[in-house]
Order: sequence, then structure tokens, then C-alpha cells
Amino acid sequence: MHSAQSSETPPLSTPVRLLYGVGSVGYGIKDTAFRSFLLIYYNQVVGMPASLVSAAIMVALVVDAISDPLVGQFSDNLRSRWGRRHPLMYASALPAAASFLLLWMPPEGLSNTGLFIYLVLVASLVRTCITLYEIPSSALAPELTTDYNERTAIASYRYFFGYIGGLGMAFATLYLFLAPTDDYPVGQLNPHGYWLFGVTGAAVMIGTVLLSTLGTHHRIPYLRQPEAQRLSVPETLRHMRRCFSHRGFLAILAFGILKYTAIGMTGALTLYFGTYFWELESRQLALLALDGVVGATLALVLAPRASARFGKRNAAFALAVIAVLVTITPYALRLQGLFLDNDSPALVPTLFLMQAVYATCGIASAILVHAMIGDVVDESALSTGRRAEGLFYAANSFMQKCVSGLGVLMAGLLLSAVGMPEGARPGELPAGVVDNLALAYIPTIAALYIVGASLLWFYRIDRASHEANVARLRAGAEPPLQVGSGS
Repeated sequence: MHSAQSSETPPLSTPVRLLYGVGSVGYGIKDTAFRSFLLIYYNQVVGMPASLVSAAIMVALVVDAISDPLVGQFSDNLRSRWGRRHPLMYASALPAAASFLLLWMPPEGLSNTGLFIYLVLVASLVRTCITLYEIPSSALAPELTTDYNERTAIASYRYFFGYIGGLGMAFATLYLFLAPTDDYPVGQLNPHGYWLFGVTGAAVMIGTVLLSTLGTHHRIPYLRQPEAQRLSVPETLRHMRRCFSHRGFLAILAFGILKYTAIGMTGALTLYFGTYFWELESRQLALLALDGVVGATLALVLAPRASARFGKRNAAFALAVIAVLVTITPYALRLQGLFLDNDSPALVPTLFLMQAVYATCGIASAILVHAMIGDVVDESALSTGRRAEGLFYAANSFMQKCVSGLGVLMAGLLLSAVGMPEGARPGELPAGVVDNLALAYIPTIAALYIVGASLLWFYRIDRASHEANVARLRAGAEPPLQVGSGS
């Protein structure tokens, strides 16, 4: 199997950590697009039914479910002079950017069926191309360091830049690209603004992917290489089954699917609530988008400290519960008539403060879970005899894509259930539509977060057991893989 990381491996410098993290900017832009803009663009601007848009995004998620583990397994076993990860990372940059741009350029004159097919094909292409970068890049994390706390630190950089990239693009889009005009007084309904978002996002995406890949290229000699032995297809499937049966990993997977579904639903409904529930203008929504920048910055500091003080699992659980309680509070208070009116000058600052707390806790929790997967890789290697960073981070990538799949699907179903019309204008909706949307949203998101966080108690790796696992790997104590046993 792979040898454990050598003590002669040079330590990670701050510039390397930063460059590693910068690569997630592209993923953050894609994530923001699918989470916040795609549903409202195709529904309210293009005129496609919300249920059909969300169904198209869900179909693309099914494609992800197939492609992610394939890319992860291929990356784990790739042999080249540039190692296992970097060839795929370089290859992803241009097609990811080009396919992202196509999302915002649907051909004119298509029927709803034609738009559905177009959206399924292009959304699947975007996700697959991003996967070619995201999974190999994520799989670098446990190879760059084996230290319990340093893994949390580099995960913090990755999430920091992911959120900064996504939310920075959200701010630019809402404040600049979707600013109100004479033709479009409700800027969120301006189709040209979404095209500008696509062009700018594609350019930033290709630049940051290449910058990060080049910035970690010099670490290739210190990364693990795959075993010379090749597994047959049945042996590969058995290996995947053994990896994915790890109890701690299953706990992370279950939590991630539920939590990221909640995040996806929240993101897809953010512009709906901001436009129709709080009746905010696009530039006010742009300011609110900066709450995530504050949250990502604070989480960069909070996550490593929470990990050192309470352990990754306990901190991830507590922060997730705090996050959801904070985010539902303004909606619950408004429905009871206890929150600020929409014309109050204190509304935007109050919402910003509450959303910043939500973002800080939610991002810090996600950082800790990301770092926990690296620890699972080490423990799994002891029982399977093979390292599988790509496989495990493929599953992590699938979790995050539930943001734009299951979450957007649920958002679309909620919008259809409450009777949200296409092309609606603020203040002109049928009575009760937005309130009913909030009434359905509150218990749904609370259940997803809290049930998911509770499942983390099945994760048992702490600092002591992780350090023992690393010591055993370095000593070569792990059992060899029995490829013909069928176990």
C-alpha cells in the first residue's frame, strides 16, 4: 500500500495553504450559481416552471452520483509524472469555465421541454467538469499533512476561499449586474445581469483553478503514489464497499446530505424571501450577501480553535444546531408579528447580524466535517490496506452537490405547493403565499439540520485515536489488502 507521509516532507508554508485554498473559489462560484441564482433565473426570468427547474437540477445530481466515485477512484489510481491529482486538476479548468458560461445562455424559443433538456445537459456538464478539479484537489488535503489540527487549518482556508469566491460573486451580481434599471426596476429580473454573472464567473473560475494547481505543483514529489498492483473491476467494487461501510464515514455522509440539502433549500429561497417576504431591493440583498464573507472570516479562526478545545465532532454538532436556530428566528418572529417591519431602517442591519452568526457557525461546522474525512481516510487504510482519498472526497463532493440538487428540488416543490406564480412582482402576490412559504420552510430546515447533526454521534475518531492510527501507518502495522477474499 502507500507509504505513510515521511517525516522529511517539508512543512506547509502559509503561501501554500493560501494557494491550496484559492482553488475552491471556482467551486464557490458554481455553488452560489446553483444554490441562489439558477432557480430564480430559469423560473422568473426565462419563465420555466419552478418544479421543472428543480427537477432538471435533480437529474444532474443523479449524474453526479455516478461520476463522482468514478473520478475519485480514477484519481486514486492514476500514475503520471505529475502524480495522481494534478493532471485532472489542470485538465478541468477550461471545460469547467466554458460549460458554466453556457448555463446563462439558453437558446431562445425553446419550449419548457427543450429548456428542461438543455438545463439537464449543461448542468450535468458543469458539475462533471468541476468534479475533475474538486475531488482530486480535496484529496490532496490528507496527503499534504497528517497533523490533527493542521488538517482543520487547511480545511479552513479551503472553505474560506470557497465562501469568499461564491459570496463575492453574489455581491457583485446583486449590487452591480442586477442593479435596478428603467427597463428592469426589479433588478433580480434583468436577464443581462445573469449573463454578466456567467462571463465574470467563468473568467474567475479558470484563473483560480490554474493558480491553485500551479501553486501546489511543487508538492508533487512528496505526495503518495498509487500501488503498482491494479485491482480488477470486482476487486475495485469490493474495495469501495469496504471503504464506504466505515461507520464514522457513514455518520458524516448522513449528516452532510441532510445539512447540505437544508443549505441548498435556503440558498434557493434566499432571493425569493428577500424579494417577496422582506421586500428588499437588489443592492440591499447584495449587502446581506456579505454576511457570508464575515462568517467565512470568523470561521477561519473559530474552526481550528473549536477543534482544539472540544474535538471536531462535538464542535461540528454544536455549531450546526446553533446555526439553524439562529437562521429560523427572524422568520418565526415575523410570522408572530414580533419582528421589524419591512420599512424599518433597522431591518437590513438586524438581518445581516443574524445571518452572519448563522454563516459563522455553519461554515465552521462544515470545515470541521471536511477535516474529519481526512481522519477517516487514515483509519480506513488500516482495515482495507489501501488509501482512498479520492473515493472519500468524492462522497464529500456528492454531499455538497446536494446543495444544488436535493435542496433546490425541495425549494421548487415548496414554491409549487404554495402557488408561487412565474414573473411575480413584490407586493402583487396572492394573499398568504409568502407566509405559507415561511411556514413550510421553518420546520423543514430545522428538522434537516438537527436530525443530521445528531447522526454525528456515531463518529468515534478523536485526537488520541487519530494519532494512534497515524503512528500505526508510519510503522507499517496496517494489514495487507486481501483482494481475493471477497470480504
